[in-house]
Amino acid sequence: MERTTAVVVIGGMAPDRRLAKILTQPDLVVAADVGLHHAIDLGLRVNAVVGDMDSVDRAVLVGAEVNGVEVVRSPSDKDLTDTELALRHAIERGATHLTVVTGGGGRLDHQLGVIASLAHREFAHCLITAWWDTARLDVLHGPTSIDVTGTVGEVIGLHAFGGDAHGVMTSGLKWNVSRETFTAHSSRGVSNEFIQPTASISCENGILIVTRPHALEHS
Repeated sequence: MERTTAVVVIGGMAPDRRLAKILTQPDLVVAADVGLHHAIDLGLRVNAVVGDMDSVDRAVLVGAEVNGVEVVRSPSDKDLTDTELALRHAIERGATHLTVVTGGGGRLDHQLGVIASLAHREFAHCLITAWWDTARLDVLHGPTSIDVTGTVGEVIGLHAFGGDAHGVMTSGLKWNVSRETFTAHSSRGVSNEFIQPTASISCENGILIVTRPHALEHS
């Protein structure tokens, strides 16, 4: 399948502007409501803004629409967050590699909802990463594997999500595992470290979220 990249910029605090040097212009940029402001600040060319538009500045929204940005409005009373709607919109337009961007912060229920959305099984065919303030998250739906680049001594964490993650294997970390099960609702995988510039991580079954809390500082 041809790779189609998308950046989905969401609400919360403004993202760190250093991300502008990391986020090369993708094939598609989707903003979730007030994420439109953050995307513009990062110098991204927005293709669509999705949501109930309760937070975005009306003048900025009108200006974007005049300049050809697609505006996809949803009712205020809805089952899904603006973020999940934006993710689904990007996938409907053919995105297979998605990067979610937020400065973090905001309401805790929204933050938990966003992380849950990233791990949705309907998105398992996509490669999904997120920049969350200075942290980077990679979502693995087994069976899959990734190579993660970092700095020797940098912290990295592995977290089973939505159930147990089976057949987890790693190399290049201080504490490696071989075909082990990471149980859900456990803190076992936190505070690992890179001992090589590249670490390999694989998961045979289940969902594993790989976190680098200080990834932006090491980029």
